[in-house]
Amino acid sequence: MLVFTRKLDEAIVIGDGIEVRVLRVGRDSVRIGVSAAPHVPVHRREIYDQIKAANVSAVADAGSVDDVIQRLRKGPAAAARPVAPVPRA
Repeated sequence: MLVFTRKLDEAIVIGDGIEVRVLRVGRDSVRIGVSAAPHVPVHRREIYDQIKAANVSAVADAGSVDDVIQRLRKGPAAAARPVAPVPRA
């Protein structure tokens, strides 16, 4: 892990298009801002973990590839199975 020390209003740059800036420093927390291109997903860690778990669950619920193919061949009603919703913050 690369560790940086930054002061208020200072930033680090990741690659060519991501900037992380210190916006506010409090007693128990630091507010940071992330500037990135719209196609770059940026999430808090706990939200990322929930999305990842929902994706793993959706894949596990889908069954085998053969099951998916059979449902698709039966038509849209058979192919549509409920998928766990992605939690929002």
